[in-house]
Amino acid sequence: MFHYLESDRGFSFRNDEPLDMRLNPEAGLSAADIVNGYSEENLADVIYRYGEERYSRRIARAIAEKRESAPIESSSALAEIIRAAVPKDYRYGRIHPATRTFQALRIEVNKELDRITPALGDAIRVLKKGGRIAVITFHSLEDRKVKWFFKDEAQKENPRIRILTKKPIVPSAEEEAENSPSRSAKLRVVERI
Repeated sequence: MFHYLESDRGFSFRNDEPLDMRLNPEAGLSAADIVNGYSEENLADVIYRYGEERYSRRIARAIAEKRESAPIESSSALAEIIRAAVPKDYRYGRIHPATRTFQALRIEVNKELDRITPALGDAIRVLKKGGRIAVITFHSLEDRKVKWFFKDEAQKENPRIRILTKKPIVPSAEEEAENSPSRSAKLRVVERI
């Protein structure tokens, strides 16, 4: 979590930082490139697909309108646009109204979902018999990919792994109270056979 909060790359809407979100600042499009360059429709699709944000169309419309007058370049500016775009009761919910949009942008910028399957395959390939892989996900789309990868591997004719956690391990209420980002964490563990 430190690399997100202390990066000065706009991962968090709690600070006024440049809207970058790249884990590798030398690679690919930044979040500002996406926010200012994607069509309204493509932006809405990214926000909906990766953020599972029900107000994705409203948010994309507000972003498209705002960027007509000036580029959106900071995390706090984007967060304010999102906050103003959603219904009033949604602004004061359990999570900040910009959370899902920021998550979606981070996933799109870093192509995070595309990296999961190859990484898991490589991990299993190099793991010795009896070795274990533990994966913590923070998003339902990530968790689904991990769950189905492990399930498919474990059900092959000659399986390489055995699933140790039939259901994911989730944080306790106490841990969530002490560490709010843990609220969406899910842990899955497999063993090489």
